[in-house]
Amino acid sequence: MTDPYGTRYTYDPTDLKYMQLAIVQAQNSIPAPKAYCVGAVLVLNDTILSVGYSREIPGNTHAEECALAKLTTDIDLQHATMYTTMEPCSVRLSGNVPCVTRILDSKIKRVVVGVREPPNLVSCEGIKLLEREGVEVLIVPNVQEDCLRPNQHILKQQ
Repeated sequence: MTDPYGTRYTYDPTDLKYMQLAIVQAQNSIPAPKAYCVGAVLVLNDTILSVGYSREIPGNTHAEECALAKLTTDIDLQHATMYTTMEPCSVRLSGNVPCVTRILDSKIKRVVVGVREPPNLVSCEGIKLLEREGVEVLIVPNVQEDCLRPNQHILKQQ
């Protein structure tokens, strides 16, 4: 099944399990006026390699960035899956490297997303850019509300 943008959904219980862990990570994010609270979980062969959340590491860091930065060894991530509560960013207002670029550089070939990035801050094309580079992107249905809940500080401004 696809959404209106052509992105496929995943109904795999394993994907839901790891997305729920990413949602818990997002809840650890301290809200910032112009930044979303996102959680990420990096998994390889049903083993969690690392987790991250927005601003966990100093320097205006994003969840995916934190999860990748916390890897302690040089691991081949071609068969890993990045679970993220929100579409990986394609643009960083801070000038930092976008999460899409970090994912592509890491050679991750599968990304599971909870919700597309709302257009409140930037026009995000993360899913489109990942798919264009051959990354499989899937959306977990029925988690949108949970993924957006930590972001009411931005969403209620509209």
